[in-house]
Amino acid sequence: MKNKIELVAFDADDTLWVNETHFYEFEAKFCTLIEKYLPSSQASKYLFETEMKNLHLYGYGVKGMMLCMIELICKVVDAKDSLSCTSEVIRLGQELLQKPIDLLDGAEDVLAKLNKKYKLILVTKGDLLDQERKIELSGLKDYFHHIEIMSNKRCSDYSKLIEQQGCKPDNFLMLGNSLKSDIIPVLELGAYAIHIPYHTTWKHEQCNLKIEHPNFITLGNITETLNYL
Repeated sequence: MKNKIELVAFDADDTLWVNETHFYEFEAKFCTLIEKYLPSSQASKYLFETEMKNLHLYGYGVKGMMLCMIELICKVVDAKDSLSCTSEVIRLGQELLQKPIDLLDGAEDVLAKLNKKYKLILVTKGDLLDQERKIELSGLKDYFHHIEIMSNKRCSDYSKLIEQQGCKPDNFLMLGNSLKSDIIPVLELGAYAIHIPYHTTWKHEQCNLKIEHPNFITLGNITETLNYL
């Protein structure tokens, strides 16, 4: 791998910094907020179903999640409580949108070392303003030759990106925590991929597929990539 790679791409959320943990906390607070009307397990189930129904409209991110929460409130909460519940969802969502960035252990050190040997790019998906905010606050922006904020991470999105960067798939490596978004589409193009699992994964991103591919490895943490690059 080391001798073939020219372009190294990193996912952002839960690869370089903490993200999904905050979403889990947001969801837990929402479930507590409406538990008078729905048990937490049911509220969580209905919220996910609402998010999936609206994903093609809202895309990924906090704002879409807030809108789905408000939609669920409109369906299950009495009129006398719906305004206060909606106000609280907006408050909690705005709080999440202003969370400080907590870098994962070893992330900056890895970027600093690989930046001297490879062309690095950041490849993330989600709400444009929120992702731009996180990138800026992370302090990692200057390590990257290029930053790409996608609405989705499909084969076609990666193919376009690789071509725009003047690279070939067999000279491209993607590192990320999501098999579904960061790994499988890249392998389908014939590129290389390193999976670095995070301890929590959104249900939509979970994948139980066992991957056996010559261009694929799974590592325990991001610092282990230095043994391969």
